[in-house]
Amino acid sequence: MRRDTVKQIGKRNGRLDSSGVGARRGVLAALLIIFCMVLLTGCHGSQETKEAFEVPEEFDTSRDYEITFWAKNDTNKSQVAIYEQAIEDFEALYPNITVNIRLYTDYSDIYNDVITNIATDTTPNVCITYPDHIATYLTGDNQVVALDNLMTDEKYGLGGSELAFDSPTVDEVVSQFLDECQINGYYYALPYMRSTEACYVNKTYVEALGFELPETLTWDFIWEVCDAAMEKDEDGNFVVNGQSVMIPFIYKSTDNMMITMLKQLDAGYSTAEGDVLLFNDTTTELLYEIAARAEEREFSTFKISGYPANFLNAGQCIFAIDSTAGATWMGTDAPLLDISEDKLVEFETVVMAVPQYDTENVQMISQGPSICIFNKEDSQEVLASWLFAQYLLTNEVQIGYSQTEGYLPVTTKAQESDEYQDYLSRSGEDNSTYYSVKIDAAKLLLENIENTFTTEVFNGSTSLRSAAGQLIENTTKSARRGETIDDAYFETLYDDVTSLYRLDQIETTDEDSGGLKDLGPLPQTSVILLAGLAAVWALILLSFLWQAVKKKKQES
Repeated sequence: MRRDTVKQIGKRNGRLDSSGVGARRGVLAALLIIFCMVLLTGCHGSQETKEAFEVPEEFDTSRDYEITFWAKNDTNKSQVAIYEQAIEDFEALYPNITVNIRLYTDYSDIYNDVITNIATDTTPNVCITYPDHIATYLTGDNQVVALDNLMTDEKYGLGGSELAFDSPTVDEVVSQFLDECQINGYYYALPYMRSTEACYVNKTYVEALGFELPETLTWDFIWEVCDAAMEKDEDGNFVVNGQSVMIPFIYKSTDNMMITMLKQLDAGYSTAEGDVLLFNDTTTELLYEIAARAEEREFSTFKISGYPANFLNAGQCIFAIDSTAGATWMGTDAPLLDISEDKLVEFETVVMAVPQYDTENVQMISQGPSICIFNKEDSQEVLASWLFAQYLLTNEVQIGYSQTEGYLPVTTKAQESDEYQDYLSRSGEDNSTYYSVKIDAAKLLLENIENTFTTEVFNGSTSLRSAAGQLIENTTKSARRGETIDDAYFETLYDDVTSLYRLDQIETTDEDSGGLKDLGPLPQTSVILLAGLAAVWALILLSFLWQAVKKKKQES
C-alpha cells in the first residue's frame, strides 16, 4: 500500500493521529512477515517448482545463433561421425544456427563439468546426460528447461508443422523411455538412445563343463557353472580353458548389479521422495553370497579386475555382464577389441538377459543417455537449442547411431521403419555394421521393453546409485583379501558408505503434506531471519506501548 494512501486513511482534522501510525506499522509488519516467509521457504531446502518454457510464437530466422552441444562418444569414431553428420545436415536446414560440439569419453565428466559451469552461468545449450544427473542440475535456479510446452507446441513441438525436418510425434516416442525423463511432474529431457544390461556368455565353455544353457539365466545356474569352472588340473591350470587365469563371472556395473538384484527380489532401494532403503536385510544376504563367491575367486568386478570383454575374449571369463551398448567389444569376432590377436580365443557367444531370481517375472534395468536443454535469457536461443535436440530424434540420427553399438532407437517411428528392420534382418552378414552379437543385443532390449525398469530420480539419486555399487566393490575386495565378513563388518560398511556418499544429507519430500520431511535443524540463514522477524515484532510492540503511554500523558 502506498504511503500517501496510508496518510489519507489516517487523517483527522488535517493531522495524522496514532491510528495512522498503527496502520503504517501494520503494513510494514505484514510486508516483513511475507518477505521472511518467502526467504525461509527458499532457505530450508525446498525445491522451487519450475514452470514449462513459454514457446515464442515464431522462430526468428533473421538472427544468427551459436549453440554448444556436449556429448559422449565412448572413443567410438563411428559415433563421432554420426554426430558430425547430424550437425552438418541440421545446419543445412537451419543456416542461421551453428552447433559447436564438445566430446567426452565419460558421462561423469560431463556431469562434473555441468555442475562447475552452473556456478559460472556457462552451461552448454544442449547436453547428453542422465535423468539422475538432471535431478541435481535442477537444484540450481531454473537451470534446465522444462520441455512440456515445447514438446506439444503445434508449430515447433514433436511433429510440429513449422519444422524443417520429419520429426517424430509425442506418441511415436516409446512411452517407457519418455517417462524416464519426467521429474517432479515435468519433462526435463528427451530420451536419446536406450540400452539395458546383457549377459554375454561363452556357450562353448558352458557346454564343455557339462551344462546346457536355459532359456532364461538364473542366479543359481550362474553360481553352479562358476563352481564347476574353478576345477584345476595337476599343473594348476583351469581345466575348462587350460590357462592359469579364470574368473567365471565379471560384472561391469556393480551399481546396476545391486539395484537389479534388489528389484528382482522386491526389496527396498529408495522411494520416489528420496528415502534411502538400500541398507536392509536382503542387501546383507546378497552381500554374504557375493562375499562367498569372491573369496573363491568365482566373481569379480570391472573396477577390481578389469574390463569383462577382455577376459571373455581371452577365454578367461564365462559370464560377462555389460551394457547392450558394449556389444561391439564382445566375442571372438568383435569389431572393437582391446586385446591382441594372439590372446583371442575362439568360442560361441550368446547374448542373454541378466540372471533372474524369478524367470516368470523378468526384470532388466533400462538405461541410456537422454538430452536436456539449459535455460538462457534469450528464449529464441532456447528454441534454437530445442530444434537441434529434437533433430537428434529423427530416423537418420536414431538409426545411424544405433548401428554403431547395441543401442535401441527411442522412437517407434525409427524402430518400425523399413531401414531399421532391414538392419536387424541382416545379422551376421559382416563383423562390423551387421555384427551378430551387436544386433542380438539390440533385439534383446527390443523384445523386453515391457520387462525393463528404472530407479526413482531425485536430488541425491546419483549418490545413492554409486553407494549401491560401492557395497559390492568393498565386500568383494575384503573377501578376496581374506578379511572377516560378518554382521559387524556390514554394520561398519553401511556407516562408511553412508558417510562417503552423504546419504544422510539427502533431502526427502512428503507427498501427503507437499513439504520437506525430516530435514533436521534449520540452516543458519533461516535462524538469522527468524531472529530478525522476532526483533521486528518486539520493536512494533514497544512502539505501540510508547504511543499508548504518550497518549495517556496527553489526556491527563
